[in-house]
Amino acid sequence: MEATGAREAIGAAGADEVVRAWVDGWVVSRGAAPPAVEPWGYTIDVGQARHPSRHVFGSTHGGALEADVRKVAASVSGADVWLKVFAEPSRVSPWLGPEWWVDPEEGYLMTVALTPAPPQQLVAPEGYRLRTWMRGGVVRTMVTAADGSWAARGQLAPTGRTAVADQIETSTEHRRRGLGSLVMRTLQTAAVEQGCEVGVLAGTVEGRALYESLGWRVVALLTSARRRGRDES
Repeated sequence: MEATGAREAIGAAGADEVVRAWVDGWVVSRGAAPPAVEPWGYTIDVGQARHPSRHVFGSTHGGALEADVRKVAASVSGADVWLKVFAEPSRVSPWLGPEWWVDPEEGYLMTVALTPAPPQQLVAPEGYRLRTWMRGGVVRTMVTAADGSWAARGQLAPTGRTAVADQIETSTEHRRRGLGSLVMRTLQTAAVEQGCEVGVLAGTVEGRALYESLGWRVVALLTSARRRGRDES
């Protein structure tokens, strides 16, 4: 399936539909509560000490309204609550007060038409071990070095026709050895085996090149903001 096929698989709602797919898969991946639908997007109870909840605005490509973002931000007084807005940081930052930390680096909502990788591309390089398992509806992949230490990892939540890739990481000392690509190919192949057609993820500047090399494309920019704690200046 080519890029046009991926767009068709996502549905007529386009990028906004990808947001819902990402939210649905992310909560499964992180074991968070089901999202509460709001007029402007979604509220998710995450349940972590440093990430109790998050608010995700559902519109992309300029659809996020300043008034909505300001209103939701003003309603938050607890530390470490996150906002996710699909617009560039330079646009969102002026809408938030000094009590909010805004990540200066933009993120990317990305999709790909899922295809399985050939078996020879699912083999760990010499000196590494690849293991993949599924628990609680989430596929997890880990690459370890010869001494058993962690080298790379990732996980994926299948949610029907879409699957959300999450927490893709490579240890600093093991980068530029193809391990990130191996993890992604393994997860994408597992998603196809689960009957999924479209992959979705939220990527960083650092990860974008890897994902694009594997056929992923950007459908929307993403700004992340966190409510500061009282002890933060």
